[in-house]
Amino acid sequence: MKFTTSSRSRNWVCILAALVLAGACNIADASGATPAKVSGSTALALAGVIAPLSPDLTGAEKKAVAMLFAGNSDIPYKKPIVVTADRIVCRTGNVDITLRNCEVTSGKKTRTVNGATANEIFATEALAGVPSDGAAGSNFESLSKLSCTINPNAIRRKDGSGADCTFQPGN
Repeated sequence: MKFTTSSRSRNWVCILAALVLAGACNIADASGATPAKVSGSTALALAGVIAPLSPDLTGAEKKAVAMLFAGNSDIPYKKPIVVTADRIVCRTGNVDITLRNCEVTSGKKTRTVNGATANEIFATEALAGVPSDGAAGSNFESLSKLSCTINPNAIRRKDGSGADCTFQPGN
């Protein structure tokens, strides 16, 4: 049996190949997307839920971020604070509704939190625009390269400035 292709079939194959390649290019573009940026109250909230888990912050920096996040802008700490995380992956369950956990990675250290703390991080990521993804009874949100700069002096002015974050959605 001899297999032959008509010019019409070859055209369809070429069109299909072009569509597959175009889709692959879009996927590549999405993975190299520009970092997301948030500022103001959303950035302060994101820094506020991650700062307590950061191995890079001093006790005074963690306390300053906690006070700002709790609504106290008149704090003694004056220097800018940078809250970072290399990767944050959160998971909630929609079948096992008790499931709530997040892994926060900074350098070689990974902290896993559950329950209310994980729920806070998951909800704050959603507030910051991190897209949710679902799979087999779970919802995932993840980001990488988080960097939030908190400036207590600017926040003290109460003009909406003083908190900025950048991150890469997904990982």
